[in-house]
Amino acid sequence: MAEFSKQYCETHDMGFDGDFDIYEEWIALVPGFIRPGICEGYGFDAIGKLEECPDKVMVHFWNFDTEEGEWVDFETIKNIPRR
Repeated sequence: MAEFSKQYCETHDMGFDGDFDIYEEWIALVPGFIRPGICEGYGFDAIGKLEECPDKVMVHFWNFDTEEGEWVDFETIKNIPRR
């Protein structure tokens, strides 16, 4: 079953509250840890509180073509439609 974040649902008027809150999940993290989980709307597969930038909500995108991942500041993509 697809999961959507509260933020995606609010930004894109999905008609429901979402399955999880990105910010609540991030706040619960200790620096250096991640929470695996997919937001089908944005297309990321994890939320992280990275040690090198503990004040930024980072989300991870996996590229199946290159078999590499990339951490992105959520604030830079939160209003962009699905990747």
